[in-house]
Amino acid sequence: MFTGLVEETGLVRSITPGPHTLRLIVRPGERCAPGEIGASVAVNGVCLTVVEREPDALGFDLGPETLERTALGDLRPGDGVNLERPLRIGGELGGHLVLGHVDGVGVVTDVQRAGESARLSVALVDRVLEPLVIPKGSIAVDGVSLTVTALGPMVFHVMLIPHTLAVTTLGCARPGRRVNLEMDVIGKYVLRALLLREAS
Repeated sequence: MFTGLVEETGLVRSITPGPHTLRLIVRPGERCAPGEIGASVAVNGVCLTVVEREPDALGFDLGPETLERTALGDLRPGDGVNLERPLRIGGELGGHLVLGHVDGVGVVTDVQRAGESARLSVALVDRVLEPLVIPKGSIAVDGVSLTVTALGPMVFHVMLIPHTLAVTTLGCARPGRRVNLEMDVIGKYVLRALLLREAS
């Protein structure tokens, strides 16, 4: 369980193919560096397991499901990634409940600067996700907890405050970039319950 409040950004050191996976090596900052083998870390909003640990890097395996459902396969050496450790019981929930189970990808279509802030527009690739995006609702974009400010057909808009632009990779977002999307978990449960009720 995460909050969508990114603790720090890391840098991709390498991403190499294995028999059935990709091995992603990330150089974290000081906060996430102590990760132990078997620990969970959200990398661009995707809950991954630490499988390799070096003095200055953490390694993760990206399996077929992760590569199909997320944009992590787009990463290249030198790219920045958002990092967050799991929420501790009793810890402060400052963002919203984020599981690290990405629902799909979106594509950045526009970034408009508004003074020191920015308006980010993201197109949905999968129509199944559209009912789960609501005005003023929560959404995690590359692991960052954001509030939906407006909706259009298969597109949503969020505002990025100066702090978010400065401490996450969304400050470097450009049109065409694919981003990981996790919809609000409460909304997913509600929609599932309604669909089951209609089917019965």
